[in-house]
Amino acid sequence: MPDITLNHFKRAAADIGAHGDNDTLPFDIDTRFVSDKKTELAQIAFSFFEQLQRDGEENSKSRLSALSIFSERLLAPTGPTGFRVVTKIEAFWNIYFNGLGIAIADTLEDKRSGRVHSYRFLRNGEGELFNRACSWRAFREATVAEAINSGAETIVVQTDISSFYEHISHHYIENFVDDLFPDNKRISKQINALLSKFATGRSFGLPVGGQCSRILAELFLNSVDHRMTNAEIRWHRYVDDYVLIANSHADAYKALSFLSHSLADYGLTLNKTKTVVLTSKHYTDYVTTQLGNKDDKAGKLREIDLHFDPYSDTADEDYESLKQTVESLQIQWLLNSELEKAVPDTFLVTQIGRTLRLQKPSVALQLSTTLLSQGNLHAFRASWSTIMRGIANLRTSEEFNGIFTELDQLLDIIPEHSAHLLQAEASLLHYLRTLRFARTPQRSAFLQKVYDKTQSDTVRRACIDCWRQWKDRDSFTYVQNRWGALSAECQRMIWLAAYSFGDQGEGFMRQRAPNLEGAWRLGIERQNVASFTSIYRKWCDEFKASE
Repeated sequence: MPDITLNHFKRAAADIGAHGDNDTLPFDIDTRFVSDKKTELAQIAFSFFEQLQRDGEENSKSRLSALSIFSERLLAPTGPTGFRVVTKIEAFWNIYFNGLGIAIADTLEDKRSGRVHSYRFLRNGEGELFNRACSWRAFREATVAEAINSGAETIVVQTDISSFYEHISHHYIENFVDDLFPDNKRISKQINALLSKFATGRSFGLPVGGQCSRILAELFLNSVDHRMTNAEIRWHRYVDDYVLIANSHADAYKALSFLSHSLADYGLTLNKTKTVVLTSKHYTDYVTTQLGNKDDKAGKLREIDLHFDPYSDTADEDYESLKQTVESLQIQWLLNSELEKAVPDTFLVTQIGRTLRLQKPSVALQLSTTLLSQGNLHAFRASWSTIMRGIANLRTSEEFNGIFTELDQLLDIIPEHSAHLLQAEASLLHYLRTLRFARTPQRSAFLQKVYDKTQSDTVRRACIDCWRQWKDRDSFTYVQNRWGALSAECQRMIWLAAYSFGDQGEGFMRQRAPNLEGAWRLGIERQNVASFTSIYRKWCDEFKASE
């Protein structure tokens, strides 16, 4: 059996189409494109992989290194005051990168420790890559159970790795991939070449937000995990969070020292500000408070699994049951309680944002007003992306059309009172996603300023998509006249927008069509095989016909 199959790329495309290409950024039109054309895109990805398989090992890397591969580093908030850099990757190359990652996960899974709770690969997952039961909450509950069962004198160490993703070495990743595929070093060469592209030439750091990076991070720590087990240390891990369980303070110190040495061998260090040593009772009390009391309303809201499968055999019943559960929790009271805290509970506010679509319109408007008001939005800034997703879900559903005007008014004044929250590109993208449903004078002026000021192609694409959906002819004329100065990513969005402008759009497409194959060339095209450009153009025809 080959190391990597067509099915790995099919699963990559299906996952992106269902869940988006980056969990920190909103869905964009390419998510729909990948979803609709996942089979064709997976096929050209696998075809390119087969080409590289026929080449020499070094050529696998050099061919990729010679290609122009679009990726963009964007700023995203994390927590109330922190920021991190996330990576937006061009649609095809995201499929290719994730396809390689899924093949790695497929081979790695049987070699992983049962004490790792993060991203456990499902070989036969129906629409899911990872086991949803292996969650951060399950990790916490497992550590509490072991601490309690170990007795009252047990000592628990809670720690994490400092700036984990940023410090992962590409050289070590290449070695670990080679160990998984000892007879096919082309795979590691390709992974290394792509990581170098996404890291703008640096030899360390994983692109944040996508599935392949999660898999590579698990691969990176796999050897450390086994060292811990071989040293007879009791441990649990979720991504870069470790919990160590020991019989005494002395044993806890030894275990922490061993982990520190093991990580140092790979250029990693523990975060000393987040390393805490607790008794079993204090750790249990801390985690119980963190997870919430199951008997109170906040605890019940934390526990709700808001994942809804519309294709389930009991979809209608599941949805109604979920709505009834949410309606019984007095969400507005919970939200007001969070406002009284110096630092609101981010996860709880996030859950509230996710429940908006399950509320009655009047309650949804009341909650939205609280979330988006001038003073409150800053307090809830750590949950910005989920709040904006929740508002976008309301504007998508005709069930809430009676509150559209009020929602739009709340959205339009955000740049006036909370412009500072739009500085990070990821936050701005989530906000732009809520504006696409209706054009107002305030939005038109705001969008033009954003487009003229930004250096980000991803932000420009979001602006063009708004103009497309508003059928804003003046703005379309503005960008079509700047076609030659724009990236292929922006050009593809303008091409789709052209369908919304009748004769003007048709004339524009006739003029530009002869040069598209060259302008949007990926560098992997083959004769008698559908190209990325031809698939995209065909999809644009089908997409506009279906609208």
